[in-house]
Amino acid sequence: MKFVDEAFIDVAAGDGGNGCVSFRHEKYKEFGGPNGGDGGRGGHVYALADPNLNTLVDFRFSRRHEAKRGEHGMGSDMFGAAADDIVLKMPVGTIISDAETGEVLYELLQPGEKIMIAKGGDGGFGNMRFKSAINRAPRQKTPGWPGEKKNLKLELKVLADVGLLGMPNAGKSTLISAISNARPKIADYPFTTLHPNLGVVRVGPEQSFVVADVPGLIEGAAEGAGLGHQFLRHLQRTRLLLHLVDLAPFDDAVDPVAQAKAIVAELKKYDAALYEKPRWLVLNKLDMVPADERAARVKDFVKRFKYKGPVFEISALTREGCEHLVQAIYQHVKAQQVAEQVPVEVDPRFAADE
Repeated sequence: MKFVDEAFIDVAAGDGGNGCVSFRHEKYKEFGGPNGGDGGRGGHVYALADPNLNTLVDFRFSRRHEAKRGEHGMGSDMFGAAADDIVLKMPVGTIISDAETGEVLYELLQPGEKIMIAKGGDGGFGNMRFKSAINRAPRQKTPGWPGEKKNLKLELKVLADVGLLGMPNAGKSTLISAISNARPKIADYPFTTLHPNLGVVRVGPEQSFVVADVPGLIEGAAEGAGLGHQFLRHLQRTRLLLHLVDLAPFDDAVDPVAQAKAIVAELKKYDAALYEKPRWLVLNKLDMVPADERAARVKDFVKRFKYKGPVFEISALTREGCEHLVQAIYQHVKAQQVAEQVPVEVDPRFAADE
């Protein structure tokens, strides 16, 4: 399936049905009075967060979504039926914004969350609504109200706790396949990863977190080099970034420190808030470095990179050091989740006596 994380759609809720002008016609009832019913409500358009979806590809080929109008009112006090609603299933993490102004209207952040994105028009009033003591034979009615029509932009930002950041071939896909059940394509050439991959890492019973692997970033991405920075939006909702560095590049002329600094610079150009997120340094492919040279090479890298945060030394291929990394990530994510919880106000009547 093609990965699509941006789409434009037109939604139109249904118009309300018109009211009816009608009078009772019965034997022996010369003045039966008005009995025209109201029109029915037009169909609403809803957006539903479906955890089984992970792409907006359905909306790339189906742009127009229009609900039906309500039925018109009828005589004999009969109201028109309301039209059926339309429910558009979207991936969790979808942002719905106005295509013209760019204003963010809704966000689908919880599985099963249902939001009305276009309201159907109310039905018009029939003449029985206008009956009064001085107007016993009203001939007034009102048309149905129009439904809302909107041009919307859908943007998907995957919901993950941890994001992997690094140059192509830094070992991001290998790492996510080593610590989770995700099976992204892995090869020894750049840009193997062409779209984000999500993996659930199981730490223990009822203990897990989600990792997002995005295509590699290279110097000049802000100007469109490589795959550009179009997929960095998927890291904006993460709680932690792992900066993977290939400590044993195939080309001896490549300086890992210069590459790492270029990644940080591109991150800062793209989004200052993303740059300020907690970022850990993960030095990968240590299995390619002789055991007696590892400590010196790691120390030299950290010193030249001028990094003072947590440093992890791993080999995603042999899984050396991965367990320690996973445990540290889970503790960090869990601590942030606890800090983000809104305290529940306790009714003072039921509070325990101090």
